[in-house]
Order: sequence, then C-alpha cells, then structure tokens
Amino acid sequence: MDVSKIYGKIQFVDSFPDYKVKVVTSFPDLKVQKVDSFADDVGKWEIVESFPDFKIQIVDSFEDFKIEYVDSFPGLP
Repeated sequence: MDVSKIYGKIQFVDSFPDYKVKVVTSFPDLKVQKVDSFADDVGKWEIVESFPDFKIQIVDSFEDFKIEYVDSFPGLP
C-alpha cells in the first residue's frame, strides 16, 4: 500500500472505512498534519463530515497503517 497517496478530505467513521489507522507517537508509516484547507500534498488531511476522499477508522490493532500527528513537515518519515 502506498500511504503517500492518502491525503485530501478525510472523514472519520466507525464502520465501513477505506483504511483502518492506528495513531502512534513514534515509528509511523505516515506523518499527518491536520489542515483547514489545501490538503493537496502527502500527509495533509482536511477533516470533513461529508464528501470525503477517504474514510478512516481509528483502531487500536489490526491497522492498515500507522500515523503520527505533527504540526509541521507532514509526509513520509
């Protein structure tokens, strides 16, 4: 899976996600920065309630990939 392609409008869901994600504080597969607009690059997620590019479910185990929230320098670690 190429996690660098997962950016844009993201909706958090409890069921039927496109991907299951675990939030970690170290060794992520992707560093994510929450933005209010221009989520047009690797690791930039704009959180929306409708019309998402991807649906994400936060899980504690059996994740598809791991993310770490950052304030700057989003993207691949």
